[in-house]
Amino acid sequence: MNKLNIILKGIIKENPVLVLMLGTCPTLAVTTSAINGLGMGIAATVVLICSNVVISILKNVIPDKVRIPCYIVVIAGFVTVVQMLLKAYLPALDKSLGLFIPLIVVNCIILGRAEMFANKNTIVDSALDGIGMGLGFTLTLTAMGLIREFFGSGTLFDASVVPASISPMTIFMLAPGGFFVFAILVALVTKLTSEKKPKKDFGCGGCAMAEVCGTQQKEEGEA
Repeated sequence: MNKLNIILKGIIKENPVLVLMLGTCPTLAVTTSAINGLGMGIAATVVLICSNVVISILKNVIPDKVRIPCYIVVIAGFVTVVQMLLKAYLPALDKSLGLFIPLIVVNCIILGRAEMFANKNTIVDSALDGIGMGLGFTLTLTAMGLIREFFGSGTLFDASVVPASISPMTIFMLAPGGFFVFAILVALVTKLTSEKKPKKDFGCGGCAMAEVCGTQQKEEGEA
């Protein structure tokens, strides 16, 4: 498999959120602002890359019967490190993301890539897969955060960009607004990734009754 394709597929073609529909809970919950979406995406990406690499290294050591618990232990270790770093250097972001940082442990994206990719591929490919899926996750969360923050509060990365005279549409900061933006992005990605279907031939050539119809028309013409 081409190394570049491993990275690129996670951004659009196999985007974990907009195509595979994984990790939608944190996607909808933390994207009330762009900075929250970016922070959550980066945190999950770090855990994803590190866990993919370690699981790929240990894939021949971990027994099949206990592989999922082992994956969770590995992921939980990296989540703990990431959370401690956030608490030490970005306490405001850690407080804003709250419970969703520890919940990375059971994030479907990370567990799914561990089971479906890292468990079957080389260390380098697993790391690249983590980068690609992490980028797709981060870009999706940041895009949703930008849209919801702009329309919901008139700011971008906490900087005011809309005049105070214009009232923001606060519904974008609520659950319905999150689902609406999510649906729009899913529809856009689906449109971009859908293959063009060949036009159907509505002529007689593709009809099973073409020969019969032709015979009847010939008889009617002779009559």
